[in-house]
Amino acid sequence: MFLALKEMSRAKTRFGLLVAAIALLVFLILFQQSLQNGLITGFVGAIRNQNAPVLVYSVDGQRVIQGSIITPDLEAEVRDVDGLGTVGRLGQGTFTATSTTSSGDSLDATILGYELGDDGQGLGAPSELVDGRYPSGELEAVGSTGGDDAFAVGDTVVLQPGGFEIEIVGVADDIQLNVSPTLFVSYSTWSDAVQSVNPDAGEPLPNVMVAAPAEGVTADQLVTDINDRSLDLDALTRDDAASETPGVAQVQQSFQLIFLLYGLVVPCVTGLFFLIVTLQKADALTLLRAIGAPAKRLVASLLIQVVLMIGGGLVIGTALYFPLTVTGLGGLELRFETGAVLFWSILLLTLGVASSLVAARRVLRIDPIEATTGAGVGA
Repeated sequence: MFLALKEMSRAKTRFGLLVAAIALLVFLILFQQSLQNGLITGFVGAIRNQNAPVLVYSVDGQRVIQGSIITPDLEAEVRDVDGLGTVGRLGQGTFTATSTTSSGDSLDATILGYELGDDGQGLGAPSELVDGRYPSGELEAVGSTGGDDAFAVGDTVVLQPGGFEIEIVGVADDIQLNVSPTLFVSYSTWSDAVQSVNPDAGEPLPNVMVAAPAEGVTADQLVTDINDRSLDLDALTRDDAASETPGVAQVQQSFQLIFLLYGLVVPCVTGLFFLIVTLQKADALTLLRAIGAPAKRLVASLLIQVVLMIGGGLVIGTALYFPLTVTGLGGLELRFETGAVLFWSILLLTLGVASSLVAARRVLRIDPIEATTGAGVGA
């Protein structure tokens, strides 16, 4: 330990630059981890965090809620499936609106209408509220909390044109759809909202059917039974509906490639740095071996330096990352990913130590006799 710290104190700039490089890479990794999760939640949080185990689209909808239309014939097919417990209709629309929190500025709001049920928690409702209550009737909504246009209990949302007003009576986290502020309202409120903006449209058809299996039937079995019923129906479990929404897989694959590259850069930088340092101080290491310093002690000193450098980079990188998770980014809500911090800390530390073994092998191969015959004599 003394030897490792002594060398680091004599070369503060060299080791400091390595710590700074690792810290920057750690910051970028953690930031993009939160960015990925924030993007995906912004796209499909409303699907992932509603309480219906099964969603049924029309095949023509391509697994996009607003692109799907459930005709009366298809709705009858769904309701007639064996193993079906409860079922309801779900509608979606995108509206230009203003709200109390938007200070008169217009925003693009997504409205999801579901059949309330007796307690306001019918199929398709947000799974959990952070404040307020579920809608108990018309013109009431649960609003999303993420992003710059987060809703609060007591806000009033006014749809344009037409001036259709909806009151926010509850709020929930992670229920955005298409990265826009989102409202969950009663199905009839959604229908009235659509007709208020476009009176000539008539009564809209539901976009999706939401369903729960009967007792003793699994969600996967219900999905199979519904899809077997008609080729025009496309039933998915809640998790599959979220992950298979167009664009989600592409976002995940892009970020995974970036993470792979980052995961390779840190050990490469660390291993190359300590290999170069080992070569530069070969003369000094040779003399230390000649006067009796055990090879294992020199290797231990090297590994201590690796752990301290990577550990310092991890701490500084995490400290730089934390403020971003407090302020958010535009319409996205970024969260401090504790699991990601632990995962990347263990992974990068392991890879960094492994990459430094090349330099450690160089130390172990030093022959003390070179101190009397080689360049080490004049050191």
